[in-house]
Amino acid sequence: MQEKRLFVLCVLSVVLLCTSICPLFAKAPTTPKILFTSARDDNYEVYIMNPDGSEQMNLTQHPANDVGAVWSPTGEQILFVSDRDGVRDLHLMDADGSNVRRVFKKEANRHYPSWSPDNKQIAYTHMRWDKNRFPIYIATLAEQEEEELGVDGIFPVWSPDGTEIACTIRGLITLINVRKGNQKQPIRRKAMYWQLEPDWSTAGDKFVLSGNKNLLPADRKPRDPFPPGWIDKQTIYIVNRDGTDLRQLVGEAGPKAQYPALSPNGDTVLYTQEINGEFQILKLDINSDVQTQLTHIDWNFGGDWFDPAYALPVSPQPQLLTTIWGELKRE
Repeated sequence: MQEKRLFVLCVLSVVLLCTSICPLFAKAPTTPKILFTSARDDNYEVYIMNPDGSEQMNLTQHPANDVGAVWSPTGEQILFVSDRDGVRDLHLMDADGSNVRRVFKKEANRHYPSWSPDNKQIAYTHMRWDKNRFPIYIATLAEQEEEELGVDGIFPVWSPDGTEIACTIRGLITLINVRKGNQKQPIRRKAMYWQLEPDWSTAGDKFVLSGNKNLLPADRKPRDPFPPGWIDKQTIYIVNRDGTDLRQLVGEAGPKAQYPALSPNGDTVLYTQEINGEFQILKLDINSDVQTQLTHIDWNFGGDWFDPAYALPVSPQPQLLTTIWGELKRE
């Protein structure tokens, strides 16, 4: 009897420890969902919708600007950027938009958040405008310690195996080894001059990006003015992790395409493009090339997928605590 009580108390200690690290009352969506940013409420808000564009709903409902939302690997939490405290900084909320809180006590301009695949750490860019620096940082959730990665870059995103962070450094996609700090640039500048916004496949063998292959004519020198209409040539590509098989997914006709996000099953990519003077979110079936416009009201942009079939197992739930207490009392 005494041994069983000790065992149950040990289990309770572990569960209670988990409550200090992650919110037990948070629930992950049971069906695939997409996060995006919308300006339909006269300010930027974080919205959620189904992959077919239905059931679009405002999660943040706040007069501040809330942007750049990304799902946690378990789907229980959402990390986003908000200026509700005066400075654009990182905030967390539960999957239903409740329990909003700042990540750090000391505010700073932190942007482009990304989760580590084990759900324990985040990466982001610290926008130090006064020093003209954009260092990438890593931090462990529930702790206030930040570790600088040693590079200046934007759009950091963790690889699914946790070994690398892809980002853009001086216009090139760069893969940084998290432990060793080694860097490699899989896509040469001659193949694509302007490389932005990487997003990994779930398997980690590919990533999508936005880019511009036509920014520099062959006879143009780096300091020459940009050619007319160059910005509208930015579009969406997919490439193998090693830089091979670079393939254009979206045509260059019309305004630029940006903010790509690959679906967890790797079949579909989200992207943002201007339509009738306003940004809208579209999706492209990579196999069939079928395009579908998902948003139609005012400005909408960005996107991040969640699919429970590809999610990290969720954290312990409160009913576990109730069950254990019940067993203990019956003894």
